Amino acid sequence: MYEQIASNKRKSFLLVFCFIAFIFLLAWLFEQLAGMGTSGLVLALVIASISAFAGYYASDKIVLAISRARPVTKEEFPHLYNVVEGLAIAAGIPAPRCYVIEDTAPNAFATGRNPKNSVICVTTGLLEKMNRVELEGVISHEMSHIKNYDVLVQTLTVVMVGVIALMSDWILRSFLWGGRRRGGRDKGGAGSILIVVGLVLAALSPIISQLIRLAISRKREFLADASGAMITRYPPGLASALRKLDADTEPLEAANKATAHLYIVNPLKDIKGKVNKLFSTHPPIEERIAALEKM
Repeated sequence: MYEQIASNKRKSFLLVFCFIAFIFLLAWLFEQLAGMGTSGLVLALVIASISAFAGYYASDKIVLAISRARPVTKEEFPHLYNVVEGLAIAAGIPAPRCYVIEDTAPNAFATGRNPKNSVICVTTGLLEKMNRVELEGVISHEMSHIKNYDVLVQTLTVVMVGVIALMSDWILRSFLWGGRRRGGRDKGGAGSILIVVGLVLAALSPIISQLIRLAISRKREFLADASGAMITRYPPGLASALRKLDADTEPLEAANKATAHLYIVNPLKDIKGKVNKLFSTHPPIEERIAALEKM
C-alpha cells in the first residue's frame, strides 16, 4: 500500500511538472513568434484562473444539482452513515455530508473543495448491490479523493488546460491577423523552422494538454484506490466492488460527460483500445484490480 501511494504521488507530481513546463515552452514560443510571451502568459493565467476557481467554490452545488442528488438523513440510511462516519475517523477527516441519487445503477462520487466542505454521493443501486465490505471499499476510495484534495488538483489542471488553450489560440490568431513573426523576420531559415514548429505546437497543444490532464486523472484514481485500501486495511473489499461495478451494464441516467470523471468508475460507455484509453478519465478496471491484488 505504501509503495502504491508513494508511486502514484510521484507520477502525479511529475505529470503536473510536465504540464507547467509545457506552458512555459508555449509562452517562450509565443514571445519568439508574436512578442507577447510574458504578458500573454499572465493574461491567460488570470482569465483561466478566474473561471476555474469560480467553479471550484461552487463545484459541489453544481455537480449535485446536475446529478439530481438529494441529502439523506441517518434515519433513512443508517448503514451508509455508519460506514461514512467510521471511515472518516480512520481517515482523520471530518465526516462528509451524505447524498443519494435515485438510480438503480451502482456508482458513487465525492466532491467539495476541502475536507470540511465535502460530500459523498452514492446511488441507491450501489446501496442495494454492495455488501458491507464492498460498500466500505467504495466509500474509502471516495474519501481518499477528499483527503488527497483531488478536487483542487483537478481545478489546477483545468486552469493549466485553459491557459494552454488561450495561448495556442492567440498564437494562431496572431499569424492570421499578421502578427510580428519575429522568428521568421530576424533569424532567416532558422526562424522559418521556428515558425513552423510554433504553429504545429500551437495547433496540437490543446490536445496535448488534455492528454496530460487525463493522465493525471487516471493517476489520481490509482492513488485513491491505494489510499482507500490503506484506510480499510482490506484491499479485496474495493477489488470486489470494482468487479461488481464492471459487471453491471445498467446505464446511470444522471451522469453526463461533464460529471463522468467524478465517479468511481466511468458511468458512460467504456472506451476500448490502447489509443482510446489515452482519452479516458479512468484507468481500466482490470488494471485497478490487479494493483489492489498486489497489496
